[in-house]
Amino acid sequence: QVQLVERGGGLVQPGGSLSLTCKASGRAFESGRTFDDYAMAWFRQAPGKDREFIADISLGGGVTNYIPSVKGRFTISRDNAKNTLYLQMNSLKSDDTAVYYCAARLKGTADYDSWGQGTQVTVSS
Repeated sequence: QVQLVERGGGLVQPGGSLSLTCKASGRAFESGRTFDDYAMAWFRQAPGKDREFIADISLGGGVTNYIPSVKGRFTISRDNAKNTLYLQMNSLKSDDTAVYYCAARLKGTADYDSWGQGTQVTVSS
């Protein structure tokens, strides 16, 4: 597993933007693995709802996927040299209010098994 720390949440007005980062570290990298051994994703959990997948990105960053409700507004990216995952969120809506989590999945495995602690994003006027 890797340790993941999200930053960048906060309060923003509808229509505004926020940028989240997720920094990876930990013993996995000390044992020879590198950040690009992990597919990465962003999830979110709104009050009273289940955790929801938002977007993911391939090992090298060339392939991305989004759920329809964020496609065109959110952009997932990664910098493997900096062990960092990003989520740029534009045109934010009140429905985007949630705790946002980044997650890592080792290549060749099926499940995301490393999670950050989450960062709160609140969209409100």
